[in-house]
Amino acid sequence: MKVKETAVKYQTTKKPFTYQDYLQQPDDGKRYEVINGELIMAPSHLTIHQRVSRKIGLKLNQFVEEKHRGEVFFAPIDVVLSETNVYQPDIIFISRERKEIITEKNISGAPDLVIEILSPSTAYYDLFDKKEQYEKFGVKEYWIVDPMRQWIEIYQLKGGKFNLVQKLQKQGKLRSELLKGLTIDLQEIFE
Repeated sequence: MKVKETAVKYQTTKKPFTYQDYLQQPDDGKRYEVINGELIMAPSHLTIHQRVSRKIGLKLNQFVEEKHRGEVFFAPIDVVLSETNVYQPDIIFISRERKEIITEKNISGAPDLVIEILSPSTAYYDLFDKKEQYEKFGVKEYWIVDPMRQWIEIYQLKGGKFNLVQKLQKQGKLRSELLKGLTIDLQEIFE
């Protein structure tokens, strides 16, 4: 018996969903993202997600404003990485030096820092698909926050690849390499 060594490519006629298609969606009050050419609807977040997002966001925003480093934005805001990748990260930071990517309608390009807070419905995308695209498009620092298990991972872009530079669970001080001087006590975030 012979085994065929290569599989026949499956041809699909489905065209990728684009940013232009996304803009044509009716405003139904739901949150959508375009991930690798696919329209994804994200349900509302749990209260723990919102609480952790608020605590991190307030600390980050206070630091950025005091140091005049740039701007912090919160979801929902469109981050257009490409025609087939349009995300609404939970929290983003854009440095003063890159403020030209901030447009009236969206963020047109990769933010310097992206923070995604895991939810049961979006965790897969945040951990895999979106992480891969953030790396590809040059996000300098990526934080993944799990509010249920109370851990944070910080990835730094080095040589075009994300490297895990810090992982904390429940306690300890988060330190950003991108925003030198920023430290956040995890107990304050997860209490």
